Formats: sequence, structure tokens, C-alpha cells
Amino acid sequence: MKKYIIPFVVASALMSCSSNNDDFDARSSDGSALSAGSVDFSKYVALGDSFAAGYSDGALFKAGQQNSYANIMATQFALVGGGAFTTPYMNDNIGGLVFMGNQLPTVGPRLYFDLIAKAPMPVTGPPTTDVSQVLTGPFNNMGIPGAKSFHLIAPGYGSLAGLGSTASPYFIRFASNATTTVVADAVSQNPSFFSLWIGGNDALGYATAGGDSNINTLTPQNTFQTAYSAIMSQLATNRKGVIANLPYLNTLPYFNVIKHNQLKQSDLTVGGTNQVSALNSSLYGPLSGALAFLGYPDRISVLSTTDNNPLLISDETLTDLSAGITQVLVANGVGQQQATVLGMVFGRARQAKPTDYICLSASTRIGKTPSSTIDGVSSPSPSLGQLGVTFPLPDRYVLIPTEITEIKTATDGYNAIIADAAQTNNLAFFDAKKTMEDLSTTGITSNGYTMTSAYLFGNSFSLDGIHPSPKGYALIANKFLEAINLKYGSNFKGVNLENYAILYPKELP
Repeated sequence: MKKYIIPFVVASALMSCSSNNDDFDARSSDGSALSAGSVDFSKYVALGDSFAAGYSDGALFKAGQQNSYANIMATQFALVGGGAFTTPYMNDNIGGLVFMGNQLPTVGPRLYFDLIAKAPMPVTGPPTTDVSQVLTGPFNNMGIPGAKSFHLIAPGYGSLAGLGSTASPYFIRFASNATTTVVADAVSQNPSFFSLWIGGNDALGYATAGGDSNINTLTPQNTFQTAYSAIMSQLATNRKGVIANLPYLNTLPYFNVIKHNQLKQSDLTVGGTNQVSALNSSLYGPLSGALAFLGYPDRISVLSTTDNNPLLISDETLTDLSAGITQVLVANGVGQQQATVLGMVFGRARQAKPTDYICLSASTRIGKTPSSTIDGVSSPSPSLGQLGVTFPLPDRYVLIPTEITEIKTATDGYNAIIADAAQTNNLAFFDAKKTMEDLSTTGITSNGYTMTSAYLFGNSFSLDGIHPSPKGYALIANKFLEAINLKYGSNFKGVNLENYAILYPKELP
């Protein structure tokens, strides 16, 4: 099959981030003098995951950190007596980490939108941020990419000895010592105010892995409850703050960009010749016939010669029909070896449906040769060498309905725990779930911009389809400020979204 690339067209200019005096206006939205209300903002500490850190475009990098919602909020707090807000900055705007001269394989570099390829591409250049070069803290922004709820109370989460297993390479850089916890380092600063947005990775890590628990697991409810309660007991006692709940995964572009019927006729055309008839004759037709004979006609149908076609996916919940497929194919004249291979590959395969979510990570793999290193699977036959077309996309790229329900149920449970914590501890509460729902339905209009969750064109999300764009982070900061105003009687105006980029350009200082 031809190389598979999702076509994009950039509708708006990319611009670097800038600020003007609107963001530092000492007036509230009604023109009166700014007030902190009942809050002392002199020592603000932010805890959380990649969102608090300012992760964007698939990486943590300096410009993204500068535009984190926590940093933006701190600039507003400074107008009413807020103190200095320090961040454990990366060394560059490439993203990625190195250790002993070797780049860590699971982080960075950041993406940019390539106007020629019309697709996200990684920036080039070696990252310069070394995990082992521990910074001198403490730091106010304690957002840690990849952190789950229980990581914030885990001793050794910042230990270099745990790199690659139990520790975070990001927290290693600024933990006060090898045995401390994130919450302990936060509380040791005696903050007068805190923000906490944690729990996204408890569900999202599992979701972005396609529900494959061998890659990432879904945090059990009792584990989340225990962790969140422990965080609150240390952080919220006799202290004011704001906490946020978690969005449903279907409101994130990552799960909405690639459609179940993503295979266009042009994708199935090679050298000007449409391959659909050949595929139907050699693969889809025999499989469809065998499955129908076995009583499963809804798994795989022949391809359309005119319309978009569904992707082939693996569904681990299906009855394994490997042996049956092999027997039927042999009975219909297919050689034993070929029939055995087809049975093995398609025993739990089906075509994708509208109720499935295809992960954005599949965008670079559809049509490619299955790789055990990249995809966790390999093909036993060169003729079955195109993922999603002649070989089913593995579990890690697809969320099936049972997994979607499982993740939604978990998110509801986490959110109930967070809502109860806000009420019990008398804290401000940012309903991030509703904000994300609004972005994915009606949109949110602010400062002349309509913010939606549309990938690339919605202003809100970065190229990784999960984390906000600079403008998206500014919107989130304003929503946090609204929650603080409502709870504590402050009257922050919020920042002007016009001053924040839609996307980061390829070149950054």
C-alpha cells in the first residue's frame, strides 16, 4: 500500500508566544482594583502531571514550561502579592532527556507542523537536558509528566537508581533527595496556596495504550482513593487551594482524529492502480466467506470499490476462530501453510466500527510493516505486511467498546473522589471535565477566539492530540482563576488569549 499520511492543511499562522500589558493589568474584569479575596498567594506551589508542567507537542521543553497553566496563574497571583514562582526548566526547546550521553527512548523530541509534509514531524537536534544533573530547588512548579496519583506519595520517585523502573526522569532532576516524595517536597515549602490536577494518567496511560495493560495499567479505584486521600491529608490541611477533576477521553483529539473507516480509495491505490479488487480476491473475500460459514459474518466484509473502508483491528474479546478459519480455507482449496497463517493472524480480527476509538499513535503506523519493536507484533508473511490493511492493528492502537466503558467508569469514580475532596477540604474546584466537554461540543469563545477540541483547527490542543496548545493552556489558567474567584472572593481578570500562540513554530530560541 502507499505510504499512509493523514493530510492536514494549516489554516492559521504559527506564531511564537508573546505577552503584553493586558496579562499584567492590575484591574479586574469590571475595572475595579484586583483583590486576592481571602487567599494569601505569597507562596504558591503547583502539583500535578504533564498538564501542570506545560507538556506540549509530545514533549516537555522550555517554552512549553513557560506557558504552563501554573506559570500563567502565578503571573496573575503576582499582581496581588504572589511571590516568585520557580520552575525546573529543561535546557532547550528540543525536548527529550539524556543519561550518560544516551537519549532516553520514551521522551521527546517535540513535534512541529511541517508545511511540506502537511503532518507533524519531530524537531531535529540532540536534547541537552541530562537527567543526572540535579537542579537546586525547591521549585514551585512540581508538575511531573507521566505522574499518576500514587506517584506523588511514592518514596524514591525521584531516585536516579530507579530510572527506567520506579522513578520519574523528570522528578529525578529536582527532587530534594533520593527518598523523598513529591508531596513531601511541596509541603516542605510551606505553601500558602496550592493547585492540584492529578489523575489524568491513572486513566489516560491505559487509554493511550489502547487498553493494553501490558503497556500501561488502569489505576484501581481503591488505589486512587488511598493516594488522593493521602495527598489531601498532607497538602490541604489548614491550607487553601484549587483542585480539578478529569475529562472523558472522547473529548480529546487523540481519540477522534483517525476514523474507523480511515482507508480511502487513494490509500488503496498503488502506481495509479486501485488494489481493492486484488485485496478482495486474495484476502478479504476468502476470509469473509470463511467467517460467514463459521457463523460470524459481521467480522470482516469485502472492501468497497467506491467508499471509504474500515481498518482491520485485533479484538481480544472475540472468540478465537484460528482453527476454524484454517479448516474452512483448506476445505476451499487454500494451501495448508497459507491457511494456517491466515487463521493465526485473523482468529480475533475484525473491521473497525464507529464505536471503536483509533489512537492517534496509529497514524504513523497504518500501512506500515508490523514491527515487534514498535507495534508489539510481527507478520508471519510478507503478503500480510500492512497494518490496518492486510494485518490487524494490534490492541495498543485501538480502544474497543468494553475498554471505553471501563475507562469511563474509572474516570467517574476518580471524579467522585476529587469532588468529595474539594467539599471535605473546603477547596476551590475547577470542573475540567465540563470545560473539555464544552470544547468538544459547543466550543468556548474567549477574547475573540472560538476554542474547540478540533485537531489543529480548534486552537486548544497541541500536535500530540492530548496536551494543550499555548492558547489552550491560557484558557485552562483562566478557568482555574474563575474557580478561585468563585470560592475565595478574588476577582482575577485572567489573561488575554490573543497573546498566546496557536501552535509552536519549528524554530524556537
